[in-house]
Amino acid sequence: MVAPRRYFPSIAALRALEALDRLGSASEAAADLDLTQSAVSRQLQALEQQLGVTLVERSHKQLALTEAAQEYAAEIRRALTRIAQATHRVQEMPVGGTLNLAILPAFGMRWLMPKLPDFARLNPDITINMTTRLQRVDFSRDTVDAALQYGRKEDWPETEQLMLKHEQLLPVCAPGFLEGRQIETPKDLLSCSLLHIQTRPQAWRDWFRANGVDAQTASSGAQYDQFATITQAAQHGLGVALMPDYLVEQDLAQGRLVALFDQPMQTDSAYYLVWPEARAKDKDLKLFREWLAPQAQAEDPLPR
Repeated sequence: MVAPRRYFPSIAALRALEALDRLGSASEAAADLDLTQSAVSRQLQALEQQLGVTLVERSHKQLALTEAAQEYAAEIRRALTRIAQATHRVQEMPVGGTLNLAILPAFGMRWLMPKLPDFARLNPDITINMTTRLQRVDFSRDTVDAALQYGRKEDWPETEQLMLKHEQLLPVCAPGFLEGRQIETPKDLLSCSLLHIQTRPQAWRDWFRANGVDAQTASSGAQYDQFATITQAAQHGLGVALMPDYLVEQDLAQGRLVALFDQPMQTDSAYYLVWPEARAKDKDLKLFREWLAPQAQAEDPLPR
C-alpha cells in the first residue's frame, strides 16, 4: 500500500532541510544547493506548511532546526543517500553491474588488490569502483555499497560484516639499523627509536605488555599518519616499526626489512568487509561477498 501524498514532500524541500542540518547555516546550505538564501527559506516554509509542524526556529535572520527537525533530517539524509545510490546503480545497468567500494589504502592495495583479477575473470560484467577512506565510513552519508574497515564488529551498528583478517603485528627494521645494536629480548627495544602509526596509538604498549615488559615510555617516538610513510621510515633506518604482517611480507622476503622476533602479536581488532543491512540482498554485493569469503582464510606463513 502506497502512503498518502502528504507523506511525500518534494525532494527539493527535503534537500534544503538536510543541508541546513548538516551545514548549520542558511548561507552555507544555499551555497551547497546552488540556491539563494531566500529560496532555501521558501523551501523550508513550504515543507512546514505541508507537514503542519514547525521545523525551523527563526531569530535575527538566523535559521536553526528544532530538535524534532534534526531527527527528521537525519532520517532524510539516509533516505537521500539511498536514492542517490539507487540512481547511480540504475544509470550503470546498461553496461552491467557496479559495486562502489570504500577501502583502507594500505589493506586495500596490499591485501585486496592482488586478488581482484580473479573476481574480474569470474564476473566480467561487474565493475568495482574504489575510493580510499582513512576514516570510518558512514553509510548514511557516503555513497558506497560496502567498505573495508578496521575495528571490532560492534563498531558498525545496523550493518553486516565479513571478517577478512585478524591483524598481527611484527616489530621490523632495516638490516642496517641492527649494526652496533644487540637486540635479543623484547625489553632491548626500549633503547631503540620506536616508530608509531597514528591509527594505532597504543600498539607498542600493547606489544610490550603481551611480551611481559613494563613500558611506560613506549609511546614516545616519531609518528606517521599512513603505513606507506612508516614503512619507508623503517626501510631507511629511522627506527623500529610495529607493522601488520601482510604489509611487510614482500619487504621481509626481499630483505628490505627484518623481523626482530618471530612470533607476531594478534590484536583484538580485525579487517572486515562491512555493508548496510539494507543492501544485504544486492546481487552484485552478494556475488562479491561469496567470492571474498574463501579469500579470508588463513594464508601462508611469512618468510623469515
